[in-house]
Amino acid sequence: MSADAYAPQSGDLSYDVTSYDLVLGYRVRTNRLDGVATISAVARQPVTSFALDLVGLRTTRVKVNGEAVRFTPGPRVLRVTPARGLSAGEAFEIEVAYAGAPAPRRSRWGAVGWEELTDGALVAGQPVGAPTWFPCNDRPDNRAAMRIEITVDDGYTAVATGVEGVSSRRGGRVTTTFVSDVPTATYLAAVHVGRYRTRPLAGSGTGVVPAVTVSAPPSLTAAVDRAFAPVPEMLRLFDTLFGPYPQPACTLVVTADELEIPLEAQGLAVFGMNHLVPAAQRLVAHELAHQWFGNSVGLARWSDIWLNEGFACYAEWLWSEHSGGPRVQTCVGEYHARLAAKPRDLLLVDPGPDDMFDDRVYKRGALTLHAVRRQLGDAAFFDLLRSWTAEHRHALVTTDDFRRAVERAGGADAAATLSRWIDSEALPPQP
Repeated sequence: MSADAYAPQSGDLSYDVTSYDLVLGYRVRTNRLDGVATISAVARQPVTSFALDLVGLRTTRVKVNGEAVRFTPGPRVLRVTPARGLSAGEAFEIEVAYAGAPAPRRSRWGAVGWEELTDGALVAGQPVGAPTWFPCNDRPDNRAAMRIEITVDDGYTAVATGVEGVSSRRGGRVTTTFVSDVPTATYLAAVHVGRYRTRPLAGSGTGVVPAVTVSAPPSLTAAVDRAFAPVPEMLRLFDTLFGPYPQPACTLVVTADELEIPLEAQGLAVFGMNHLVPAAQRLVAHELAHQWFGNSVGLARWSDIWLNEGFACYAEWLWSEHSGGPRVQTCVGEYHARLAAKPRDLLLVDPGPDDMFDDRVYKRGALTLHAVRRQLGDAAFFDLLRSWTAEHRHALVTTDDFRRAVERAGGADAAATLSRWIDSEALPPQP
């Protein structure tokens, strides 16, 4: 049974994963990945077989509850048949040994997943890239705890989702473990490998600002320090406007390669060396805001992607005004004019899979929030955002949840304002 209409070939609704334990070995020179995934799960219904999403990697062994079982590999899915049927509500454990040369998968959104760099690798998981590096139940609504143990050749550093533990060296290789106890969507799990030096970011770890860790090539140290100098102040601002930083880690990675766009993961974001310029500061604010909107307050379904991107885009404008750049109202005027010049055939509440990452979703989502802000007033609006992130911390939401929150904050008039922006293709007047 399809888990999400926007990604109908991904995910299995017959069970939920509660945790992933990944033991990985990766060699940069040959792009070789070896892995053993131990997956704890619970059946949602009687199960005689189930699917794990896995793309481009060869499975050598599958066990269910410690017993070797039959499995059928396919181009997108690993079909597993337990020795006996599982009852609804029954907990079970899956162990999968696999290996291969990981590569991005082709999708309607372009190539996504594990990607080789000039001298390293990264993961671009959103929305369906996770199966290119580990077997998973690739559903946005199935969040799970995660432990990643990764071994790389000495001279390389691995950075992954979660809080970093102690590293050990043996036989010219380095093993590091990362643990995320907060529920993590598969698309928000990531591994980045490169010739990085990891260090704390100056000015972080004080007051309300979490300790920020930066991993980057040593040759980029000065540029990284300049580019990320505003990060502690960004986090202070977002703490004030959105509530306390919700993740157990805050890690920024910079690759020696140029990247088309930055990428966020749970408690983690990666930037290309080309993003270490003042013009890209808005992108840093955007990715940090996702730690509240998208990574803590999470999507139950892809059709509500504006709850991720519209909020993160509005955070860009808030930071711009706070840091002495264009004021929020200036951004509103500029992007409303841009939207007015584009086709008006996008429904924000359900943009369709082909348009879920269209810039109109981002900017119209941000304009929607500004319209609600103007309706509510500043005090009530930011109270709404803080209660939204607190009530739904590390939980799943839909647009209907936000409708109810807006109506509680401002009554029928506020709900009607929201509806004009999200339930119609017509572009309302500039708020």
